[in-house]
Amino acid sequence: MKQSANIERETDRLSPGVVIRISFVFIVLCGIVYPLACTGVAQVLFPAHANGSLVENAKGEVVGSELIGQKFTDPNYFHGRVSSIDYRAEASGSNNYAPSNPDMLKRTEESIEEWKKNNPEVPIGRLPIDLITNSGSGLDPHITPESAKVQVPRISKRTGLSIDRLNKLIDAKTDGRDLGLFGEPRVNVLKLNLALNGWLGN
Repeated sequence: MKQSANIERETDRLSPGVVIRISFVFIVLCGIVYPLACTGVAQVLFPAHANGSLVENAKGEVVGSELIGQKFTDPNYFHGRVSSIDYRAEASGSNNYAPSNPDMLKRTEESIEEWKKNNPEVPIGRLPIDLITNSGSGLDPHITPESAKVQVPRISKRTGLSIDRLNKLIDAKTDGRDLGLFGEPRVNVLKLNLALNGWLGN
């Protein structure tokens, strides 16, 4: 109690000038020095990550980020997951619908019908669930290797590229588990389509 009283008395003795100087020091340290230090370290050690993991095309033009998916509708290319926000990064999230929700059922049925129309060679029983379901963020840039390979018959038919060649492209662009343990094998749709775009000469 005595020590507490002494601290309170010392605090009471701080003049407004001292308080202002202390506040200014912490503003400079926490608001300027620390952020600049973190930014500098990140730019030196992880420049690609610090700058948004940007992806460039063959011409060196930035076409997106490997962390944020894009909506592909051209049947000549691989398609990603459903996004209820159209992959708008400023609106991350998705509708938290129950499986019985009417809007959820309607959207899923429409996705299935769209799949059947664009991929008549592949039976509906082979349609992976991640191609007709939202990710939690609505921004997922990845699909499973199986979700890429079920699209191969459509792309092969439209582009003239062989099924074997397209499957090998998917295998080459498949990322394994992190550290060999965490997560699942996955394919970045943007990177996959850029590689395919190079083959098509676009």
